Amino acid sequence: MSDITQKAGLKIDTALHDFVVDRVLAPIGLDADRFWNDFAALLDRFVPRNRELLERREELQRQIDNWHIVHAGKPINHEEYQLFLRDIGYLVEEPATFKITTQNVDAEIAAMAGPQLVVPSLNDRFVLNAANARWGSLYDAFYGTDALDAPPAKPGGYDAERGAAVIAAAKAFLDEAVPLEDGSWADLGSPENGIAIANPGQYVGKSEKGRLFRHNGLHIEVVFDGAHPIGRDDPSGIADVMLESALTTIVDMEDSVAAVDAEDKLLAYRNWLGLMRGDLAATFDKGGKSVTRALNADRSYETGDGKQITLPGRSLLFVRNVGHLMTNPAITLADGSEIPEGIMDAVMTSAIGCHDLKQLGKLRNSRTGSIYIVKPKMHGPEECGFTNDLFDAAEDMLGLERHTVKVGVMDEERRTSANLAACIYAVKDRIVFINTGFLDRTGDEIHTSMRAGAMIRKGDIKNSDWIAAYEARNVGIGLACGLSGKAQIGKGMWAAPDRMADMMEQKIGHPKTGANTAWVPSPTAATLHAIHYHRLDVFARQEEVASEPVVGLNELLTIPLADGHHWSEEEITQELDNNAQGILGYVVRWVDQGVGCSKVPDIHDVGLMEDRATLRISSQHMANWLLHGVCTAEQVDAALLRMAAKVDAQNAGDPLYKPMADDPDNSLAFQAARDLVFKGVEQPSGYTEPLLHAYRLKVKAAG
Repeated sequence: MSDITQKAGLKIDTALHDFVVDRVLAPIGLDADRFWNDFAALLDRFVPRNRELLERREELQRQIDNWHIVHAGKPINHEEYQLFLRDIGYLVEEPATFKITTQNVDAEIAAMAGPQLVVPSLNDRFVLNAANARWGSLYDAFYGTDALDAPPAKPGGYDAERGAAVIAAAKAFLDEAVPLEDGSWADLGSPENGIAIANPGQYVGKSEKGRLFRHNGLHIEVVFDGAHPIGRDDPSGIADVMLESALTTIVDMEDSVAAVDAEDKLLAYRNWLGLMRGDLAATFDKGGKSVTRALNADRSYETGDGKQITLPGRSLLFVRNVGHLMTNPAITLADGSEIPEGIMDAVMTSAIGCHDLKQLGKLRNSRTGSIYIVKPKMHGPEECGFTNDLFDAAEDMLGLERHTVKVGVMDEERRTSANLAACIYAVKDRIVFINTGFLDRTGDEIHTSMRAGAMIRKGDIKNSDWIAAYEARNVGIGLACGLSGKAQIGKGMWAAPDRMADMMEQKIGHPKTGANTAWVPSPTAATLHAIHYHRLDVFARQEEVASEPVVGLNELLTIPLADGHHWSEEEITQELDNNAQGILGYVVRWVDQGVGCSKVPDIHDVGLMEDRATLRISSQHMANWLLHGVCTAEQVDAALLRMAAKVDAQNAGDPLYKPMADDPDNSLAFQAARDLVFKGVEQPSGYTEPLLHAYRLKVKAAG
């Protein structure tokens, strides 16, 4: 930090300090000196505990490594293995039957089922797009993607043939979700005399040009506009069908961003403040014109009895803090040590959330007076309990009632999924969310059992017994703990934003599990995925799932080992190339450009949304094969060099891109990627952040 302000024994980046004092604390009436003194006292309490929890992780990993070394070459006996895990405290006793007691939860989380977006907090345009994705045009979603079984749009202007297919598909959807009393929406005449629907209870109200309906808790607005280019050629004047889409959005300060210092954290906090006050805006060039984007207003309708109702125009917003591992140089202690970034996030994002609670801005986020924080990468109930205590302390600092700050628990680490009920119990008064982060969970699966043997190929891991058990247990345990009607049970990301036809075919599997939300990569994908929640009543499905037995630990703790596998040299090369290309394609943008999440071409040139979770899998998988002699260091280096050339070619059109293959020794991005593999075994829990942050800081220091 070049410019530092000292307060209460802390050294604080001056720009961050001034932002907190002037923009965050002053409007909510908090005294700055008292805040920094209280924050320093909070750090005195929680920094040692944070350090002890990380040491506990490493000690458990050492014990597990040693157990696998002793039992090398022997089949794993489930009973013996689980007894060992209980002896060392990795597995804990299940709590007695309980139900969560969370109060004051907004309906989007507790009572509705629909898509969820995750958006990098550092990009204001993306953040605004995601927040505004509460409503989406079904016509646009069908027209602009491959979701329809219809020819793609022809080059040039509006393609009437494709438009006709879009309109037909949208009206077929209306026939499913809001059937008419007689006939089809395709044959509907003028709506002047009303629209006779089969279930009049679905009608909610009208706007100037729209008719609003409700199905499975989600709203559908049919827009009538005879002056619109689409509506004027429609027999009933329908110009569009608007779906309530992204009910909730996670503004991410973790896996999808490259935030390594005070400059980056300040940008994240500024954007979060703009969202909480409702005044965030972004001005940018689009098609040669200056465009300003802001947050959408709420939507008003008149009910059948003449009353006015208002619906939110934006997603309900969570903020995802970082986990317990990383520190950040934005604030240091008197001894010069960096404070845990997760502790800083907890206090800062909660303080910013007070602007919404006090209604200081233009728009509201929570209408029940809650602040929603997603907490990732927690290992077991001890760490969940630590987060609960930390949020207690943040509430006390800010003068908030107990459990104002809610928590979403990412079920993405092996020790958490194995002890999920105990983890939920540790935050039972504030939990609003559990979500299976299967990408990080796979990375932790590999790292935890690194010494057990070589793993099967990465693509085959998706079909492993433990993943099926993990996904099913998450829902079953969540329902048994009373989350239905009070909290979200979520599922992971659809990673291919250009493959919406495949998403429409496959992603209905998420609500079928009983999950009442699942992640999507774009606002358009949210609109399309919303169709799934019209086709299936998730809360009815949860009642069915709740009566089924919960999958046991044997399946969950079955390690995906490659016992008896003998791969050819060609297969090994294919696997190394696939992993190396994925690592390099993501790392080069992270390290050189500070891009934490983007659509990265895979080895087959298919664009996939990549973040640190996918990087964790690939790097850990290569490290595992290297450790167990499936491949040699020379083969890994050769794969990295081959794939550096491929990634260079894939990014040839990017003027900011720095090629790697011609001079890998002087490419910090290439060296970071190489370290992630060759130092993968020693990385804490297999996380990629320590190395990525170190290399990104080198790039920033070099200007």
